[in-house]
Amino acid sequence: MTAHPGTADTAAKIVPQDVPAHASAGGTEAPVFYETKEHHAESSTMLGFWIYLMSDALIFAVLFATYGVLGRNYAAGPSPADLFDLPLIALNTALLLFSSITYGVAMLEVEKRRMGLTLFWLGVTGLFGLGFLGIELYEFHHLIEQGAGPQRSAFLSAFFALVGTHGLHVTFGIVWLVTLMFQLPKRGFIPENRRRLLCLGMFWHFLDVIWIGVFTFVYLMGVLLA
Repeated sequence: MTAHPGTADTAAKIVPQDVPAHASAGGTEAPVFYETKEHHAESSTMLGFWIYLMSDALIFAVLFATYGVLGRNYAAGPSPADLFDLPLIALNTALLLFSSITYGVAMLEVEKRRMGLTLFWLGVTGLFGLGFLGIELYEFHHLIEQGAGPQRSAFLSAFFALVGTHGLHVTFGIVWLVTLMFQLPKRGFIPENRRRLLCLGMFWHFLDVIWIGVFTFVYLMGVLLA
């Protein structure tokens, strides 16, 4: 019986099915390293973030309700008409609304995969957010200097709690935005970064909606109905 050419080579390449491919010649298993990448499913991430936003909405609902109950308790102290500077607050509102627009432009650049313009518009968004926080801190400092701190009356306690909580959210949003601005050039428009940008956009627009309620309910109605 003659051997066909290449038969020995072919037989040498056959691996028995019951022997692990990573077993060594001595009978011991050689270490095998697996490169694992743990990714959250996009649907579960978005669902979880929506649940978070709904829980955050409940927190703000409680703060709005608290202000609604205590907002007229001045304790013989200053009222909203005595304290609030509506033109300054209107400017602050415009900064936050413009930041929402610039973030939308940044997301359009993400769809076009233009890194430079994406980072530019994210930076503009961050600057608008910093301007908003600067005016808010100036207002808080000015009120406290006038003796209208949170301990002065129930009205001011509820005011500082509501507006201050919103300001903390904006601060965390800016930190998140800066973090993404460092991640994007390093890892590019990968699905994870796009999902993070989408979640941040939802968070940022949510803060805009909350602030419109604050401006209307706290500032505008407070001055006009005081």
